Amino acid sequence: MRARRHPDREENRMNQTSALAAPAVEDALAELRPALLAYCYRMLGSVLEAEDAVQETMMRAWRSAARLEDPAGLRPWTYRIATNVCIDASADRKRRALPMDLVAAADPRGELGAPLPESTWVQPFPSSPTVDPSEQAVSNESVRLAFVAALQYLLPRQRAVLILRDVLCWRAAEVAELLDLSVDAVNSMLRRARAALAQRADGARPLDPIDTGLLDRYVAAFERFDIAGIVSLLRDDAIIDMPPVAFWLFGRESFRDWLIGSDIGCRRKRLIPIQANGCPAAALYRETDGRMTAFAIQVLECSGGEIARLHTFLQPELFGAFGLPDQLD
Repeated sequence: MRARRHPDREENRMNQTSALAAPAVEDALAELRPALLAYCYRMLGSVLEAEDAVQETMMRAWRSAARLEDPAGLRPWTYRIATNVCIDASADRKRRALPMDLVAAADPRGELGAPLPESTWVQPFPSSPTVDPSEQAVSNESVRLAFVAALQYLLPRQRAVLILRDVLCWRAAEVAELLDLSVDAVNSMLRRARAALAQRADGARPLDPIDTGLLDRYVAAFERFDIAGIVSLLRDDAIIDMPPVAFWLFGRESFRDWLIGSDIGCRRKRLIPIQANGCPAAALYRETDGRMTAFAIQVLECSGGEIARLHTFLQPELFGAFGLPDQLD
């Protein structure tokens, strides 16, 4: 069994004679935080776990970085800590998944079933509006839910190599130093990771750029509970899933039948347009005891001007990660 790294050993590697000014360290770590959060999310498949991992990384980095001699070394050193935190967090637990990875498509007249533990599921991730436009396409593709779910099939160190090399564009020598591997070992691991990922991503269609018009039409139809209007926005072969229950539907007609038979239209709803995983998304609130309370995050993966996948995360605990309140005034 692989021995886990200990934070004291990480600090010992930083036992330098010079020191960076504390404000400079603080500013540099704050600047790194959004990128580290996205990295840890890809590694772990959970925005909530990623936030914990980044917090732990920042604490360890702060203790060590004051003794860092060269400011340029802060970024790779912080990624080293984040990688070790994520690898340790991935040990002794099952991979996160989407419902389609676990069970067959459901009967639209069937029951949703009991929710499975939060640790079962890949979670949505808030898209950053500040990403450089030249990097937006790569950024969106590398956080799409299917890609993140496929990453979870890789061993943690393979996952780190693929993300660092193919998403963040680190050089093989840099990754080798971070993981204490040879360059040949990194290249071999990358080849295996790419092959495994290609099998999981086989047949995945490219997604459209974020279409705010399509999202607006969906929000309006859903708030009216206009079933015909909702269904008209979906592809014929659309997939609709609803974590944390292992329930998903294939085809818009199945979704239409489920909507007709469900009680989702019996409560007032409000949808707030947002962005998640490089896709249009909506935060769904519904009336409970006279208040509009957090209910679900919906992510719309669109292709050809239609919704190809509609992920409805019935997990109100995710609202905080999107900077959203639990209740609306």
